[in-house]
Amino acid sequence: MAALDPAVVDERLTALLDGLGDIDPKACCAGAAGAEVPAARMRLQALLERRLPGARVCVVHDTRLVLAAAGLDAGIALIAGTGAVAYARSADGREAQRGGWGWMLGDEGSGVWITREAARLVLARVEHGSRAGALDDALLAECGADDARALIGNLHAMHEPRQWAELAKVVFDTADEDQGSREIILRAASALAQIAVPLRKLTDGPIVMAGGLLLNQPRLEEAFRRAVAPARTIRLEEPPVEGAVRLAAELLQ
Repeated sequence: MAALDPAVVDERLTALLDGLGDIDPKACCAGAAGAEVPAARMRLQALLERRLPGARVCVVHDTRLVLAAAGLDAGIALIAGTGAVAYARSADGREAQRGGWGWMLGDEGSGVWITREAARLVLARVEHGSRAGALDDALLAECGADDARALIGNLHAMHEPRQWAELAKVVFDTADEDQGSREIILRAASALAQIAVPLRKLTDGPIVMAGGLLLNQPRLEEAFRRAVAPARTIRLEEPPVEGAVRLAAELLQ
């Protein structure tokens, strides 16, 4: 949200806060994508301070909430869902981030990336005259396409990254039958490891796995754990908003 147009952010925050009724918070912590950019973070903080007069406000990148929700002050947070990003924080407060470039530029290992790789594989099979696999039939059916050309058109008509990410399930659903699906999952795990492992130079804390894709697809989680071994990995068991509550409470100490 921090990277959106200020007018859009103001409109959405106003609607959100109005929906909460008459409130008088003493502290507020907001986790937002784009908050790693100082100007974007300051804009969002200024908006919150204006909407919540008298409250102590802090704005952090949304990955920071993952560590806080896990009860950690130091460690690595890896989020793999629609997009993919890794964030590290050291015991002395130093921070670093890898990935999180967005679905058009990167986010390798994310739901969007997995769908794109699946589509590329299906289209390559058609062009090379290879035998169709379970992935081909499943992706065409999920996209409502009769053939490869229709698949291309239907995918280009999807302008929201979430629409692409939702299609990634066909890769996991066909992994038992299609070697191509299994290879995509392994490459996704490797891509996630490549953004998480270098951050261990900053901290030897655990890697906290988060995000709907990583936490709900056992094949990907297992492959990722193997890819980063012997680093310690833990699952985020609490919702990230718990991290915002914890960080907000720290503002009052």
